Amino acid sequence: MDKVLKGVNGKVTAASLLVALGIIYGDIGTSPLYALKAVIGTRKITEQLVYGGVSCIFWTLVFQTTVKYIWLTLKADNQGEGGVFSLYSLVKRYGKKLVIPTILGATTLLADGIITPPISVASAIEGLNMVKGLETVIVPGNTLTIGIVVAILSVLFFFQRFGTELIGKAFGPIMTLWFAMLLVIGAGNIALHTDILTAINPYYAYDLLIHYPNGFWLLGAVFLCTTGAEALYSDLGHCGIKNIRITWGYVKISLVACYLGQASWLMHQGTDFLNGRNPFFEIVPDWFLIPSIIIATLATIIASQALISGSFTSINEAINLNFWPRVSVRQPTETKGQIYIPSVNTILWFGCVLMILYFKESAHMEAAYGFSITVTMLMTTLLMCYFLRYRLRWHKIYVAIFALVFGLIELSFFVANVAKIKERWMFLFFELFIFMTMYIWYFARKINNRYTRFEQIGKFSNALNELSADEAIPKFATHLIYLTKADKRHEIEEKIIKSIFSKKPKRADVYWFLHLNRTNEPYTLTYDVTELLDDKVIKVNINVGFRIQPKTEFYFKKIVKELVENKELNLHIRPDGSTKYNGEPDFKFVVIEKFLSVENEFNVREGLLLNAYFKLKHVSISDEKAFGLDKSDVVIEYTPLLYQPINHIELKRVNLTR
Repeated sequence: MDKVLKGVNGKVTAASLLVALGIIYGDIGTSPLYALKAVIGTRKITEQLVYGGVSCIFWTLVFQTTVKYIWLTLKADNQGEGGVFSLYSLVKRYGKKLVIPTILGATTLLADGIITPPISVASAIEGLNMVKGLETVIVPGNTLTIGIVVAILSVLFFFQRFGTELIGKAFGPIMTLWFAMLLVIGAGNIALHTDILTAINPYYAYDLLIHYPNGFWLLGAVFLCTTGAEALYSDLGHCGIKNIRITWGYVKISLVACYLGQASWLMHQGTDFLNGRNPFFEIVPDWFLIPSIIIATLATIIASQALISGSFTSINEAINLNFWPRVSVRQPTETKGQIYIPSVNTILWFGCVLMILYFKESAHMEAAYGFSITVTMLMTTLLMCYFLRYRLRWHKIYVAIFALVFGLIELSFFVANVAKIKERWMFLFFELFIFMTMYIWYFARKINNRYTRFEQIGKFSNALNELSADEAIPKFATHLIYLTKADKRHEIEEKIIKSIFSKKPKRADVYWFLHLNRTNEPYTLTYDVTELLDDKVIKVNINVGFRIQPKTEFYFKKIVKELVENKELNLHIRPDGSTKYNGEPDFKFVVIEKFLSVENEFNVREGLLLNAYFKLKHVSISDEKAFGLDKSDVVIEYTPLLYQPINHIELKRVNLTR
């Protein structure tokens, strides 16, 4: 999704408001296509059901979307960026166990989002069965309808590799037209029967949940009206808090008008059951039916695009915060923040196609949609409690009230949605895959880091100086650069020292130790230099924001150039005379790839985690690709990783008898 320039994020202009409408509200904006329809289902249409359903929807939008997300959660911006990983970056220092809620929140948001494109697009395409002449051709669940939805989604995913810079410019006008349509058709039906306005009375919601048979379980369908609320926060960085809050006023009025308009039609349409009809398309005038279906289809495509772009962003953040294995990340256009992840694109496409092939029609997807988003919202509430307490300095009582109110609301939605597990049991495997991948990658790296040994560089300064001057040893490189995890200026890993001195010592004119530090801010890009031995041993720390794709070699060469221009570094001339023909410095990066030694003895948990970690590492991209290194400048070394050597081996010698 196109990212608005950071300079625009803080301003409110007609253009920024238009962009916000095009990017932020795709998911929640298309919920009128199926939310009230799901509440009614195959039940008898009564005043208690219709009024109660609309009242629940209205107050859900008030509390869950407006109060929790628009007013409170948007405050938790990490230098303008939102989402569960941004929120985690803000509060992780206040609780070590917050990593599990973060993984759960990210997993469920990504997983349940796979249903968003098929349910939205299917709901729009199924509207064609109301067009005269097509009612026997476009039937929910038939081969043609499924084929059209699969084709639309496949084309959408195919074009991700080219970026959305061009089509993104049309998102704002299309969504503005969509919400205008919701407002007009909704208001038109309200005007016919203004008594429906009384449905916003919270008593009707109470009556439905308490007195209607199994009324509480209808919350699972009611929740569909707010499934896109989490996306409001995740997409904060695209538009900025002011633009989102202002446009939400227009969006909310349009949504409420559409829901009330549908309820008005339901109360006066003259039959006891829906019989497969969609109240949304029923309130559209006949002459506008085909244009409304076209607009609805475009709106659902935009909603799907927002989900896809948001997934790319979330996985990229997960990679940079060490929650996900390194995978290929590309930037298809020059637009800041726009990325494309081929593997994620393939997984999402496969998942979306599988959803439509399995469920066949939107009505069946309604019964499975929403469960995981309730988990995401609960995890966000938990993380928000830490943010309100420690970052905004709220009193404990106010934080407790926040946790109690929204915890009860979301717990109620969660319990009501638990019934959907039987409709989506096969989907749990996909969620388990995402959760276990994040869990294994994060905690195995923690174990890995725990056993990593560091050494003081100063202890080896003299030895490095002597090695550099020893002409009896062939020169390995003029500038030898090691990537190091050591964030302290005077430390490097023990394995790097062994790499330099063991077996064939690596002689170089300058030894560089380069540390890439991932910051909690999204777009940091700074560096500092420590010269431990004049023109001989240099430590460089590069601070890179968690939303920036690292280009380590490019950064390093730029740093060297600046040091030379500032006369802080003497760029060594190659003694073989080749500088005469090629003035570029001779850089050689060494990447040390680790593998798990057979000489380890672990407890069960650590053994499982580390073995799974190295299997994931095997299928992920290499370090040189992940850090943006040119293959021609890289030497790969493999070293066994010895955590806990086996100590108790009873090996006895026996004497051979002749």
